Amino acid sequence: MTDRWAVLRVVEQRVLWLATAMIDHANRVRPRTDGLKVGGHQASSASMTTIMTALWFDHLAAGDRVSVKPHASPVLHAINYLLGSLDEHYLTTLRSFGGLQSYPSRAKDPDPVDYSTGSVGIGATAPIWGALARRYIGSRGAATGTGRQYSLVGDAELDEGACWEAILDPMVAELGEVCWIVDLNRQSLDRVVPQAAATRLQAMFEAAGWQVLTAKYGRLLTAVFDRPGGDALRRRIDDMSNAEFQRLLRCTPQELRLRLPDSEALSNLVEGLDDSTLTAALRNLGGHDLQTLGDALAAIDDSRPTVILAYTVKGYGLATEGHPQNHSSMLTEAQLRELADRVGMSLDAPWARFTPDSAPGRLCAETAARLHRTPARVQSSPDVPTDLGRTPAGTSSTQASLGRALLDLTRQAPAVARRVVTAAPDVASSTNLGGWINKVGVWSTDARRNWFDDDPETILHWRERPTGQHIELGIAEGNLVGLLGELGATWSRWGEPLLPIGVVYDPFVERALEPWSFGIYAGGQSILVGTPAGVTLAAEGGAHQSIKTPSIGLEQPGCVSYEPAFAIDLEWTLLAALSRLGRPGGSSAYLRLSSRPVDQALATVPPDPAARERRRRQAVAGAYLLRRAAQPPALTIAAMGAMLPEALAAADRLDALGVPADVVCVTSPGLLFAAAQARTGQGSADTWILDAAFPADRAAPLLTVLDGHPHTLAFLAGVHRRPARHLGVTSFGQSGALDAVYRHHGIDTDSIIRAGLDLT
Repeated sequence: MTDRWAVLRVVEQRVLWLATAMIDHANRVRPRTDGLKVGGHQASSASMTTIMTALWFDHLAAGDRVSVKPHASPVLHAINYLLGSLDEHYLTTLRSFGGLQSYPSRAKDPDPVDYSTGSVGIGATAPIWGALARRYIGSRGAATGTGRQYSLVGDAELDEGACWEAILDPMVAELGEVCWIVDLNRQSLDRVVPQAAATRLQAMFEAAGWQVLTAKYGRLLTAVFDRPGGDALRRRIDDMSNAEFQRLLRCTPQELRLRLPDSEALSNLVEGLDDSTLTAALRNLGGHDLQTLGDALAAIDDSRPTVILAYTVKGYGLATEGHPQNHSSMLTEAQLRELADRVGMSLDAPWARFTPDSAPGRLCAETAARLHRTPARVQSSPDVPTDLGRTPAGTSSTQASLGRALLDLTRQAPAVARRVVTAAPDVASSTNLGGWINKVGVWSTDARRNWFDDDPETILHWRERPTGQHIELGIAEGNLVGLLGELGATWSRWGEPLLPIGVVYDPFVERALEPWSFGIYAGGQSILVGTPAGVTLAAEGGAHQSIKTPSIGLEQPGCVSYEPAFAIDLEWTLLAALSRLGRPGGSSAYLRLSSRPVDQALATVPPDPAARERRRRQAVAGAYLLRRAAQPPALTIAAMGAMLPEALAAADRLDALGVPADVVCVTSPGLLFAAAQARTGQGSADTWILDAAFPADRAAPLLTVLDGHPHTLAFLAGVHRRPARHLGVTSFGQSGALDAVYRHHGIDTDSIIRAGLDLT
């Protein structure tokens, strides 16, 4: 077998078989006791088989990276198996514990996966941010090589707004290495998409500056178009609805001869075709024709992003092809045997590879050698200092302190600062990054003139250059955290660690949460700063007042959350978060900051170096005892973030009323919760912080207060099992002065005092 396309066709059929059999084994063969469906998406995998065969075995280079649509995961594993990068025993473990994951996972799958996917729209956009991340570290001299960034996207996936937010970002139009291949099978999970959308999609991509290529018809169907009456057939197929086309795929040749013609010319053409040619031609779309796909891939213009609209049939090559309810359907054993016979395989030996001396076997070996990558050697980051040595004075907010801490880092730990890259969705100046940006500049692939450099009233100097360390995106929080995830993965992709920090308005953290969480799942380590937070942003009203984010920070896996009350706490926790980035076993962090000015003297930072270090360790671990009552306390007030001034004022007044109160400053409810769980044998966190912040000999009724949902700190009542009350925000806010808004939500000083008196 020497014909290139014939060899590729044999490989394509083997990939189809392996993906289908893998899913069949997981659902029909592997024993199950729980009665739950396993699934695996045979039809969605079949839709992508030709595209992925053409890409891997005929076009990919070692430097290319591919994001595979979630429901084509079995196809990826089948290809990796044929290339020798997946052991045979894994083929029987799809969706089993410790086996092949339901969707491609960089962190959990045993075979090569470039991008984790599974959350629709997020995996599709990841290669865009991967391209930016590679360009960024490449501009710093890192040896990243070259290569395209492919996204294999289902057409229904383009309904997700995340896709279009990314496509329309101004930075994306320059990324010529980005290529999306759209599996245009015109079906979603439940139905056939009612209206043809290809022309609309083409116009939308073109409007965004993308090159649009189309693989609509295969060679067989194109040859039929060249016959007399072929123009009528092309027009008939082009004009028919998606649903009608799908219905024709389910028809017998006799039914096709009745349903398809709408003119004498077309009737004559159809009558002149034998049954096998007629049925094969109708489903010979470009996305299932290796040569048509090869022509499209060869036509990619690397000067701008490209999208290839590849027309396909969902379930192509299976007995379920084209059926509107085939998304979750499974082949019967009889149907699977028929497929095995057709592709030269057997249910008795379902996992056979090609023999090494066969033409397909040689192609697999050649492809494996071509795509081999030498694992990246991870460079170690410079050690992050634990303390910059400054004791903030005067009045300041934690939001303002972020910018100062970054500037201090450039002076006192320049090697660390050079690894820092900040990003924002057009909110850099309003979140106090202006000084940092003036110092380090804005990153761009080429130096650009700043036309306002000589304007004496310009405070923020927007100097764009390849050496800049701030990346500014458009107003889309999903894009920001998508970029953070990829900047935070450069250590594992190319061995070059970065320390990425993204700044977003805290009310919109929830909008960014899903893609950020998915980035953490995929191994991206970053710091997300939400600021300003809570109803403390009083004048902005309920639409801009975040109340659930403290709980979100506590609950997010792979993330340490902090809500510092004072500038020194912000500095310490930021440095601790930076020290966890860009390394195996590292983690992300979420910092919830406030724009409320606070008297820094309230922090009472110990002047003694040993006592200062003790305070720092406790602040980084989750909490510290800020105010000790002069006598055994009748009450413990545990407060967080912007609420510390009210908590301290309430403690003073309660003491005057004969109710001595300790005040604990909570910096991380998540770390405290982990410690509380470990104390009962759940988890392995250190528990010393509970003894340090809540000493048993000072146990008293507990009052918690924060600018967020009160359940965030409610678990602290279990530390000593004392009576407790929990103050916080449980309703949408409204505009007003700070005292009025606090009073409305019951977190003002008077409310704290009343709750404390009720407890004692």
